[in-house]
Amino acid sequence: MNIAIVASVKGNQHHRILAVARELGREHHVTIYSRRDDAEGKPKTRVAPGVTLEQIDVGPAKSLTPDDVVPYLNDVGEHLMKRWNQERPDVIHAHSWTGGLVAVAGAKGLDVPVMQTFHTVDATHQKLERALGRRAKAVIAGSGDEESALIRLGVPRGNIAIVPYGVDTERFQRRGAIATKGTRKRLLHVGPLSPERGAYTAVRALQGLTDVELVIAGGPEPEDLDQDRDARRLRALAEQLGVADRVTLLGQVKRASVPKLMRSADAVVSVPREAVTGIVALEAMACGVPVIASSVGAHLDSVIDGVTGLLVPPDRPARTARLAREVLCDPTLRTALGYAGADRARSRYSWERVSQELVRVYESACA
Repeated sequence: MNIAIVASVKGNQHHRILAVARELGREHHVTIYSRRDDAEGKPKTRVAPGVTLEQIDVGPAKSLTPDDVVPYLNDVGEHLMKRWNQERPDVIHAHSWTGGLVAVAGAKGLDVPVMQTFHTVDATHQKLERALGRRAKAVIAGSGDEESALIRLGVPRGNIAIVPYGVDTERFQRRGAIATKGTRKRLLHVGPLSPERGAYTAVRALQGLTDVELVIAGGPEPEDLDQDRDARRLRALAEQLGVADRVTLLGQVKRASVPKLMRSADAVVSVPREAVTGIVALEAMACGVPVIASSVGAHLDSVIDGVTGLLVPPDRPARTARLAREVLCDPTLRTALGYAGADRARSRYSWERVSQELVRVYESACA
């Protein structure tokens, strides 16, 4: 199968797009089309066996917001139309509404099915996303929560296929190096430091726990923590609650170091107000570490409450503390949650499983 993917190779989703493309490239020919957003790199690059990245020289060679890239979308669409008339793909998978617009333009007259993934429903572009969702052969949602949002948007239920966001189960697994730690039980939070991402809830929960440390990985580079507003506010909150000596802010951690940091934790706390991908919880599960996750978004699919992790409403520090106590005081529960979480991550959310499910959607659309 000749698969065309239209997406930015930068931003929050680029790791997933490239990872899935590499897996698809084992049995199919995959080409990722992206507007060039930096001056480096060749126009065409083989990024993995069976996978080619083609960068389109339209507009300034720098990163642009979706709204700023709009003036250049027609030119990108014309480029794709010429390219696909030369080498017709079997299926086109567009990511985001900007990718959808250029995919529809490029596929004009080709009778090639166009798949659409939005990742998040953008409140400012709902009419556009509704039109793209109704036009697409299939709209691929990452979770049941995202499916519900698409249905509310006006996308026909029958047009939606759920293919979950995956996790790198080769990198995130039970066995491997473990970051050093002291004698205290360790809770770990990974992600941005803004209030809606859950770090504040984790700090407040620490007030209800004794002899437990909280390590927070995320935010700016370590050397910039003192100047970061959210970091200063978190530290001030910890001081106010009397837990500052048990809170460690690491700042941005290299991606390669995250698995060993997770394996050093007795539990990972991931309690954002929204969880589009739920990737932190999935990574913790894959590492065999119990996860306490907010009962929102993708967490509702990936975390089976009481089996592969524990769910808690967001912004509930007292309840989060109670669940943490249960996990930290019960080695048997920790082990059971860890094994079940790792098994679920490996069997349901590996890149291999995700790519297989995508291929089924593609083949159904082509049929």
